[in-house]
Amino acid sequence: MRRAPRVTADARSTGDGSGALRRIAPHARRFLARRTGVLARLALWSLAETGQAFLVGYGVARAVDQGFLAGDARRGLLWLTVALVAVLLGAPVIRGVFTELASLTEPLRDGLVRRAVDRSLARAAPGGSGGTDRAAVSRLTNQVEIARDSFAGLVLTLRSFVFTAAGALLGLASLHPALLVVVLPPLAGGLVLFLATLRPMAAAQRRALAADEALGDHAARTRAALRDLTACGTGPEAARCGAELIDGAAAAARVLAGWAAVRTAALGVAGHLPVLALLLAVPWLRGRGVTAGALLGAFTYLVQSLLPALHTLMTALGAAGSRLLVVLDRIIGPDPEVDPDPKPDPKPDPKPDPEPEPKAVQKTVLTAPPRTTVGVPTPGARPPAVELRAVTLSYGARAEPVLDALDLCVAPGEHLAVVGPSGIGKSTLTRLVAGTLAPSGGEVRVAGRGVTGRAPADLAALRVLVPQEAYVFSGTLCDNLAYLRPDVSRADLDAAVEGLGLRPLVKRLGGLDAPVRPAELSPGERQLVALARAFLAPAPLLLLDEATCHLDPAAEARAEEALARRPGTLLVVAHRLSSAVRADRVLVLDGTEAVCGTHAEVLDRSPLYRDLTGHWNGGPARRS
Repeated sequence: MRRAPRVTADARSTGDGSGALRRIAPHARRFLARRTGVLARLALWSLAETGQAFLVGYGVARAVDQGFLAGDARRGLLWLTVALVAVLLGAPVIRGVFTELASLTEPLRDGLVRRAVDRSLARAAPGGSGGTDRAAVSRLTNQVEIARDSFAGLVLTLRSFVFTAAGALLGLASLHPALLVVVLPPLAGGLVLFLATLRPMAAAQRRALAADEALGDHAARTRAALRDLTACGTGPEAARCGAELIDGAAAAARVLAGWAAVRTAALGVAGHLPVLALLLAVPWLRGRGVTAGALLGAFTYLVQSLLPALHTLMTALGAAGSRLLVVLDRIIGPDPEVDPDPKPDPKPDPKPDPEPEPKAVQKTVLTAPPRTTVGVPTPGARPPAVELRAVTLSYGARAEPVLDALDLCVAPGEHLAVVGPSGIGKSTLTRLVAGTLAPSGGEVRVAGRGVTGRAPADLAALRVLVPQEAYVFSGTLCDNLAYLRPDVSRADLDAAVEGLGLRPLVKRLGGLDAPVRPAELSPGERQLVALARAFLAPAPLLLLDEATCHLDPAAEARAEEALARRPGTLLVVAHRLSSAVRADRVLVLDGTEAVCGTHAEVLDRSPLYRDLTGHWNGGPARRS
């Protein structure tokens, strides 16, 4: 099965995400080293939080032991007041922390925006990697904001845990050292288990993000190339590729969910086992002289300070930490590299549709007298290769028709050139014949079969449409040429290469089995590859919608002559006089009537064709 090109992580990264961490670490050290003053002020505010955590549990313990259990309610209330004041003092501490936090997060955001802009401009500038940076907008908006919010959350939670844990552990030690013997083992065990999930979780997060981006890119490109997928009959293959990407994204999500389950278990060990252990160890602790007030103070430290801070830290590191690592690596790290051995993409790389917008086409209306017939089928002969019966097409219920009651008959094996001003309906005509556009009225038949509403696979067997923007897939040159005829022989491939003038390109790339990167081919080379692919296709009708516009006149003549020798029928939308002269007949669309005949006949009957001929020749045209 053909697959879409895969985008791999940077070759230096490892599966556990340590490569990304190594790439980001120097930038992080430089960023923090330039802001030592901000970090020092943040630490001072956090020291106040340490004192607050210490006083809450210590005040509760002393209120019980020295106050209520000793029969001194006044002293007990005084110690409870101390604990209450410590809690209330948390508000100005948090305010000071957030003030200093802004001095860290906003410079980070500004620096990431500059980095993202510089990266996109460097890629687009001459000498860069070239191409459109599809992820630039996401990096400048969503990913930068994710990085800023994640960084702010990590600073807050890490700072809070360190200083709160210091105050709580200091308080437990001051109440009785035996309390640390009970609380620390499950606390440390859960924390170690959690830290062990960070790298694989980051790697899983990265794979899930890459899978999501690949699926979104596939959906966008497929939507933009629907016309050409239908024309080539490759819609089912593109659908299979999409299903494969969906399966990959689901698998990445399942791996991510599995690590999330391990992380939840770690949170349970660190967040609940210390309390359970303290409850079970009460008799043992009482035997070693731990008072009731000390036990109550220990529970206060756990429930009020230590465990909430640990829970917040693990949640933040697990979610925000993984996102921050992945996003920073995508902004700061190197560009993703394309898989050096990709499979051919089952769908064309979408380009803007050259067909004019409906509003532009409506101004050029083909208003023939009730019926304009150009070519009439001979009774008893084979079905015409192309037959239009009173075909009308309008872009909208109230719009004037682009084609109006047009009859056209093209004999099997005939070479027809279609000419006319830009926007007159030439590409519309090819789309109608290809079956990718349904007429408003009338019937379009190819080889005696109606094409409107026919299945893509049936259409692909009848005709090949080559648009102005040629599609070349990532893969080998042989894969590209044999795309519409996978069982083609090497002799036929060589004949197509020779006939279409592809030999210099084959030599430059290193042979038919050499890999092709579409961005490295010129527009003319891409058109030659697309024309050779159509030359090898088994379909009897070949439609060229200005498919030679990037070729020089000599290359265009060689290509069209080779395609005309191909068994079957050739319909060409011409943009040079030479293309019309080489054709058996010329169809002129001029906005008032359709004229069809040989070059000499149309030159005599069509004023527009005479004008076009004079324009192509650089001077006034004379009648033949």
